[in-house]
Amino acid sequence: MSQENDLVDVAVLDDDTDFLTYLEDTLKDEGRYIVRTFVHPGELIAAIEDRRPDIVLLDMKMGEHRGEKVLEQLLAAYPGLCVIIVTGYPSLEDMRATFQMKVFDYIPKPFSLAQLRDTLENAARKFGFGRPAPDRLRERLGHRIKMLRVEREWPLKDLAAATRLSVSQVSSIERGANLPSIESLLAICRAFDKRPSEILSSIGF
Repeated sequence: MSQENDLVDVAVLDDDTDFLTYLEDTLKDEGRYIVRTFVHPGELIAAIEDRRPDIVLLDMKMGEHRGEKVLEQLLAAYPGLCVIIVTGYPSLEDMRATFQMKVFDYIPKPFSLAQLRDTLENAARKFGFGRPAPDRLRERLGHRIKMLRVEREWPLKDLAAATRLSVSQVSSIERGANLPSIESLLAICRAFDKRPSEILSSIGF
């Protein structure tokens, strides 16, 4: 892919520098990924504040740094962030706990390149990573608006009434078929007591 925006941005946090080098070289050779590697949680968090990645590969066992705490911090700041857990010490209890925190998947070390590729491709398909920005914006914004509506326990007609849009307009936006106009987006934001920047930043735009 020739355009950087069409590549999948992957951030990797792990205290094993050899593993990071292997992962960076391997994924870059695929020609589909931008890879950023970090050995310290603070570096990862600072980098995400500057540019949110599509996928975070997170090691859960990093000596003094606890992956669970990093995961909590990431998901609190960026709801819906696609996180894939990587660990050499998986247990059923750990897997249950992390999946309850809404991680996308869990890869135990050692893993094959095929396993890693399949997991990343599954995430890319589900979230629409590696697609043109307008397509990703349309799909992510629609999904986010739907989730906000579901949290309020509103049927489509309630959101339509609150925004003075038709039910078919709201449904089309939520399905990702159409982007809302500026006026429609402002009306939706007012209905949820959100600023447009809040909603857009929560979906990585």
